[in-house]
Amino acid sequence: MMHMAKFESGDLELHYDEYGTGFPVLLIAPGGMKSEASFWESTPWNPIEQLSDKFRVIAMDQRNAGRSTGPITESDSWTTYTQDQLDLLDHLDIDQFHAVGMCIGGPYVMGLIEAAPDRVSSGVLFQTIGLSGNREAFFDMYDAWASELRPRRPEVSADAWQQFRSNMYGSDEILFNVGESFLKTVATPLLLLKGNDLYHPAESSLAVNDLCQNSTLISDWQTGDGLQVAAREFEAFLERHTP
Repeated sequence: MMHMAKFESGDLELHYDEYGTGFPVLLIAPGGMKSEASFWESTPWNPIEQLSDKFRVIAMDQRNAGRSTGPITESDSWTTYTQDQLDLLDHLDIDQFHAVGMCIGGPYVMGLIEAAPDRVSSGVLFQTIGLSGNREAFFDMYDAWASELRPRRPEVSADAWQQFRSNMYGSDEILFNVGESFLKTVATPLLLLKGNDLYHPAESSLAVNDLCQNSTLISDWQTGDGLQVAAREFEAFLERHTP
């Protein structure tokens, strides 16, 4: 059964859906800046349906995506979202958890591991985004998100929108928020499902797999038998790394 709820802190309002009981899994949806829980319904398989019989699944809308809202400032960056995610987990009295993210969820999972390594029992990155000759595509994606919000957010200056854009997608790090030096230190168990397109370049998944100390890569996972095998491996991975 789904439980819909929201967490409020100052001007921030984060909406999330909870399913099942057991060890917590934080699900961070695809969709770029529009990352919201409902997008799991259109992925190759829906981890909410798969996991809610065995785990406590928390599927959230990121700030200013889906049902969630929050301030927009020139200091906003990847760490802003990481803090939102940790604040929500604190609100739910969750200490340790699995972090599962698709698309933009890849960097978010790694940001959680960077900020709170003792709390993340394992990480799963479905076709992570990453930098590979595609920066303009991410700037365009950000601009499309911002152009929808701008009419409703007249208090946000043009400079703030621009600086936020640069903070998100202007770096030269492999995953925008983390790069080679950090990835080499990561010993958290990771499961990587390889990307293969403009926003989710194969090189990004391969780099994370090569640099991190305890990772497993699945290349064939989006259709047919590969999807079924990968789904079983995904569930077994989470069970194996549940404390």
